[in-house]
Amino acid sequence: MMTRFFKILPVSLLLIASAVTAFADSAHDMLAAGRVDDAIAALNGRLLSAPLDAESANLLCRAYFALEDWNRAEPACKKAAALAPNNSSFHVWLGRVYGEKADRANFLVAAGLAGKVRGEFERAVQLDPIDVDARIDLAEYYIEAPSMLGGGEQKAREQAQSIAAMNPAREHWVYGRIAEQKKDYAGAEQEYRQYVSLSHGASDSWLSLAYLLRRERRFDEMEQALVKLSQSPMQDPKVLVEAAQMLYRSDRNYPFAAELLHRYLAAGTVEAAPAFKARYLLGLLLEKQGDKAGAADQYRASLSLARNFGLAQQALNRVTP
Repeated sequence: MMTRFFKILPVSLLLIASAVTAFADSAHDMLAAGRVDDAIAALNGRLLSAPLDAESANLLCRAYFALEDWNRAEPACKKAAALAPNNSSFHVWLGRVYGEKADRANFLVAAGLAGKVRGEFERAVQLDPIDVDARIDLAEYYIEAPSMLGGGEQKAREQAQSIAAMNPAREHWVYGRIAEQKKDYAGAEQEYRQYVSLSHGASDSWLSLAYLLRRERRFDEMEQALVKLSQSPMQDPKVLVEAAQMLYRSDRNYPFAAELLHRYLAAGTVEAAPAFKARYLLGLLLEKQGDKAGAADQYRASLSLARNFGLAQQALNRVTP
């Protein structure tokens, strides 16, 4: 009898592992589609029958992250990192949650969280040295944090040098951020233009340049950079949403911003730019142009994906009798 059990056991474990993978893929698809409520319901529903596996815990963290619910995101991300301590990505996400909480905390609490941010990003890079995104997050921390909290320009430059071996273009993004932090805007522009050149005009490089131009209130040039972005190879579709948001915040060319969002939503959304936020932003742009009915439709669409998204509910209340 025991012999038969041990013959069956590997097959059973394989079936369980396959089910977990299929479930994680399903929740991941929900997040990519912007169906954050559905993703949270599915993940929490699974929690009722069995403890969350590491991948599902990480997905739950990311769902709450999309909702900017950092207090719920934190324990889910900590769970994922505890269950799979050698997974670099899980440490990146936990570091990002700590970073968001630090940005909104008083100085003493933020100082304590800063050490956790740095620790998680450094651990992620240690586990996966060729993860460019992890190194970018760590470099950003070193650029922004004071030396007493482990920051420093030289540390950021060391990350840039490591990034250069894998992605020479993004090395210059780090140098541009360093220059911006020092208020050397001419130097920053030179670095971002080098980023554009080395990336062969990748859309995210134009976005980085546009952010700098907006900061300097060079709005015509900013808008020209965003036009270039819209015409460039689109490795990461979320740049369309960021570009639209930049135009909205700058009170520039609302029709073009709305066009970028329509293009984004039609092509298929990604987790980094949740559809419920893109719909909300499109509603704001339509409202600015006097189309309250169209705006209301977008706010309702946003709430259908994330019913607790307060900004969309407030906006809907504003445009409906």
